[in-house]
Amino acid sequence: MKLVAALSLLTGASAFAPSAKVAKTTSLEAVNWSPDDSQFCYGLPGVLPPFDEGFDPLGLSDGKTLGTMKQWREAETQHGRVAMLAAVGLLVTEEPIEFHPLFEAANKDIGPAIRHLDEVRAVSPLFFEILGLIIGSLELNRALVGWKAPGENAKFQDLNDDYFPGDVGFDPLNLKPDDAEDFLQMSNKELQNGRLAMLGIAGMVAQELVNGEEIFVNLGLAPDRFDPSSVPVQF
Repeated sequence: MKLVAALSLLTGASAFAPSAKVAKTTSLEAVNWSPDDSQFCYGLPGVLPPFDEGFDPLGLSDGKTLGTMKQWREAETQHGRVAMLAAVGLLVTEEPIEFHPLFEAANKDIGPAIRHLDEVRAVSPLFFEILGLIIGSLELNRALVGWKAPGENAKFQDLNDDYFPGDVGFDPLNLKPDDAEDFLQMSNKELQNGRLAMLGIAGMVAQELVNGEEIFVNLGLAPDRFDPSSVPVQF
């Protein structure tokens, strides 16, 4: 039951997206957006003060086509969503909360999140195989919604002309605004939180790799009860 509960949480990854409601399309017209050559990144969301002209100190976007910029914004949106889930998941599974859906954390301190996969493999050996199938099915659905089928004039990972980056049609709570301005604001909030989460999760993982202690333990907000010798894999 714990394994099922954990896997069910994965379906919420797209819930961070400003996505389509029932009876709505996922076309550019649905969000009232059209590319503007005069604006940074063709006017896609993600440009906020104080960088009103766009933040690109390395000039990576110079001369890039609309298709390329949409691909990059799609990748940024998806990575941001994963990072937001990862940041929350890392904190709630460590001291002092220690909620983990796969095993009883109360029986022993399972340590920093970077070591949890060792325990997962030991407790639920099939978890990674099932996880791979679930991720594959989610990615296949995203590809079917937003990607062109490779062929005459389409290359691998070319997005559909009427596909807005990140709008995969998953919105069970009907959070997607009807107003174009509200949609832009929600998209900006998602991108900004996703960017922060990507930096945050990278920093937290790096910190745990340095000294092997949990985040709240490093902050002095929780006791260090972790015994490295208790985990199945030793380094």
